[in-house]
Amino acid sequence: MAANKNKKRAAVPKSERKRYMVLYRIIRGLVKFFYPKITHEGLENLPDEPAIYVGNHTQMNGPIIGELYFPVDRDIWCISEMMHMKKVPAYAYEDFWSGKPKYIRWFYKILSYVIAPVAHVVFNSADTIEVHKNLHIIQTFKDTTEDLSAGKSIVIFPESRTPYNNIVYEFQPGFVDAAYYHYKKTGKDVLFVPIYNAPALKKLCFGKPVRFNHENDKEAEKKRLCGYLKEEITRIATSLPKHKVVPYPNMRKKDYPYNRQD
Repeated sequence: MAANKNKKRAAVPKSERKRYMVLYRIIRGLVKFFYPKITHEGLENLPDEPAIYVGNHTQMNGPIIGELYFPVDRDIWCISEMMHMKKVPAYAYEDFWSGKPKYIRWFYKILSYVIAPVAHVVFNSADTIEVHKNLHIIQTFKDTTEDLSAGKSIVIFPESRTPYNNIVYEFQPGFVDAAYYHYKKTGKDVLFVPIYNAPALKKLCFGKPVRFNHENDKEAEKKRLCGYLKEEITRIATSLPKHKVVPYPNMRKKDYPYNRQD
């Protein structure tokens, strides 16, 4: 899939966008060359309309697989801090490596600064939608609705750091607000499609979609959708051959859980 050339990037000066795109294509090509090829399961569950796909983050695997091997035209939600170079180090260290042993944390603090320029290029050049945590979140919802209305799907990895089970972590339910905004602007209830990333099996799996219902109580609808998506992701994972699940938080590989205990 081609990078999004036309999306406005406030974090990138207009004069730099062409150079960023060249650098992004080089980085993307290298990642695709070294990253294992991913196959798909459950393609029969893909709806014939643009939808919001929700899955497990699997550290950096989710965004990589979403960018390189997603079978439908899509944009991926990306946290704002990873799109602004000055904010990358603090966010990357806290989100990726703060759980590392104390004796090695100095290395990851340095690494968080090293990756900042790369993150800035990649996340501002790829097919992403900037996700804000403040009042600017309305812009995220606007961009999402524009994509859906233009026939483009959305991919979201909404896990938090609180475990739900051995497969997936609790979802931050705010992403469902995008469906409310979309309904207000278009009068349409969007579909949510569960996805399970299984890097150990080199698979991206799709579950049965569920449609947002604007008539339900707002908090009850968030709970219903998040519950269904987490359970469907769990069902997909446990139906697959035994394998190690890549968790959302960065941890030692020997601590990765299995999808099931046979």
